[in-house]
Amino acid sequence: MLAIKTLIPQSIIFRRSIRLMGTQFEIGIVGNNPHWADERIDEAVAEISRVEKLFNTFSDESAINEINRHAGVQPVKINGEIFRLIARALQISQLTDGAFDIIYNTSGKEGNGEHDFNKNAKINGALGRANYQNVVLDAKDQTIFLQEKYMRIGFGAIVGGYAADRAKRILQMNGVQSGVINAGHHLVAWGVQPNDEPWTVAAADPGQKDEPFANLNISNMAITTSINNEKHTAIINNRYPADINTEKGFRVSGIKSVSIVSPSAELANAMATPVMSIGINAGLYLINQLNQLACMIVDDHGRIYTSKDICVAN
Repeated sequence: MLAIKTLIPQSIIFRRSIRLMGTQFEIGIVGNNPHWADERIDEAVAEISRVEKLFNTFSDESAINEINRHAGVQPVKINGEIFRLIARALQISQLTDGAFDIIYNTSGKEGNGEHDFNKNAKINGALGRANYQNVVLDAKDQTIFLQEKYMRIGFGAIVGGYAADRAKRILQMNGVQSGVINAGHHLVAWGVQPNDEPWTVAAADPGQKDEPFANLNISNMAITTSINNEKHTAIINNRYPADINTEKGFRVSGIKSVSIVSPSAELANAMATPVMSIGINAGLYLINQLNQLACMIVDDHGRIYTSKDICVAN
């Protein structure tokens, strides 16, 4: 009797690049069926689009705009998903002593005349209180209250990380055992490549983009890289950029880029800005106190600093 050998199609990486949430997403999944892979990627794209719609601020009916409209007026009831993301963001703000903060202030009008915020001490005081410490969350009623009239909530890039995490979750729930999602400056990977090797990333000095300084195993992890762009010196959220000393005008952090490795893109994204802001020594100390987080810092001279869980490849 002849033995018949059934050939199983070899697994490959199916990729799709699409612009979502104002950035370029590349979704790659490992499989051997093009039709199956296309359906799975469609599901991931749908989930990212859902998150974008949920947290958008362009629609007057959006939950985020509803929160901002009622700042200083009354609490706003929100759905559980938004509530939980806000709660996690506020925990990061507490952990970093406000270096990360989804709350910002905005100038406004009262009556028919626009206030001069530099002269009106009362309003300046309110603006100074526009931070995470003056957000009231009620878990029982699932409400949020921004206590000052000029407070606003804006999630920024953290939503992109959250969307990548959600897309990964949807793919896993639908049978995708290995994949990678590249969303601008954050990347999420799980499982292994078709050759059974782990997913790796070559993190590069932003000044020498073609010269990787470390190959990191990021299977089942996420990595976010934040670059200190000295050309952008505008005040954001009532704070100066990390490279500006507001008293003397000199750069104080000496940081060129920060890469954070974490179990989730949301957390990695949230921690990149604080490390950039507080400097090399304080940033490494902070990351070394936290479980399942690691970081690499490149200073202005191209020197590399890593947390205790990373070894640099020479």
